[in-house]
Amino acid sequence: MAEETNQNQAGDVVKDTVDPETANPEVNPNAAKAKKPAASKGEKPAAKEGSEDKPAAAKKEKPPALEDKPFVEFVEEYYLPALQKAIAQQGVQDVQLSFAKQKLSIVGFDTSEECWQVLGKLQNGLRQFNLYFLDEDIQGKKGFSCNEGKKPSTLESFLIDERKMTLDLMVYGMVQRLNGQKWLGRN
Repeated sequence: MAEETNQNQAGDVVKDTVDPETANPEVNPNAAKAKKPAASKGEKPAAKEGSEDKPAAAKKEKPPALEDKPFVEFVEEYYLPALQKAIAQQGVQDVQLSFAKQKLSIVGFDTSEECWQVLGKLQNGLRQFNLYFLDEDIQGKKGFSCNEGKKPSTLESFLIDERKMTLDLMVYGMVQRLNGQKWLGRN
């Protein structure tokens, strides 16, 4: 048997078998488009045909998140109304909420330092709860206490495992905590 030779070994010149007309992307949509050379470091990439260079600042900037607003503004204008509405949806209509900077009112916890607190009263003040902002920041340390007619004796941590605090999460956490106390709805 004779050995087979390929065209390159035999010295034959292989002609380009690609039809230039079918390789033209304007004629054949399946043809590969020629790549433009990449811009070297420091150069801007070439603009696409038919597009104008637009500055990057032309994008609409998002307004800041509610949680990024100043602390007092966030609590007074957003948190208290949202909490009031959420508690009312649970069937409690007589909730009274306020926001003040005052000393911790925990039995056996004597401190002269004040912190911001959300003060809540239910059933004409018979049931009371406090949400303490120890760091004056919604992302900081928070505490919770509740009582029925007496001074609270226990200070609990509030939503300590959350990475990023949001309005919805704070409202949900308080409603869950009050519901766990059996103070909301038909418990």
